[in-house]
Amino acid sequence: MKNLVILSGAGMSAESGISTFRDAGGLWEQYPVMQVAGIEGYKRNPELVINFYNERRKQLPDVKPNAGHIGLAQLERDFNVTVVTQNVDNLHERAGSSHVIHLHGELTKVCSSRDPNDPRYIRELTPGNYDVRMGDLAGDGSQLRPFIVWFGEAVPQIETAIARVEKADIFVIIGTSLNVYPAAGLLAYVPPTAEVYLIDPKPVDIHSGRPVHVIRKGASEGVKELTELLKSSIKKAENRF
Repeated sequence: MKNLVILSGAGMSAESGISTFRDAGGLWEQYPVMQVAGIEGYKRNPELVINFYNERRKQLPDVKPNAGHIGLAQLERDFNVTVVTQNVDNLHERAGSSHVIHLHGELTKVCSSRDPNDPRYIRELTPGNYDVRMGDLAGDGSQLRPFIVWFGEAVPQIETAIARVEKADIFVIIGTSLNVYPAAGLLAYVPPTAEVYLIDPKPVDIHSGRPVHVIRKGASEGVKELTELLKSSIKKAENRF
């Protein structure tokens, strides 16, 4: 089976009702970005940041994977699918995707403030226990913090993502402005022989001269069209033999 790698951003989850950060009315307008998504903001006011993510976490039980999430999971029937996501929600997993790389962390997990990537202190919160409070400590004695990669922090999963992208036969970009690095740089690692698709209702500058099949639709309708195109491609390949 061919290797299909998907890079998903906030537009992937917008149809599920999760507020995006960058669009009009998004979270950036409600909160200064560095206040809630920068490591310095956390150091200045950890309680505000912890409460911000408590509220984001409480959204999750009320939102469901949309048809786009489900469609990507169903592609595993015909392809080796890896989802590389900039999203911190768990909607890809809930839709059934088996191989998800979270570049920017996971909303349902907490970790050590001293060493956020020490696996000994990363743990999953349960839906009935989504609140983190000041004074809740990790196993190393530091304050428990959201397992989120903030601005000013390294992206530990980027090398894993690059390794998958370098083996892609098909690369699909969904719902991301390609303005946030290093995720936006992943296209540079896509093999020149790979097919590239872009699903987004708005124009996106991919900063590349390579041919791209653009599907100007939202995630659900776009993934539906993508699936039809890929199935047609499989049938054509089968008919050659």
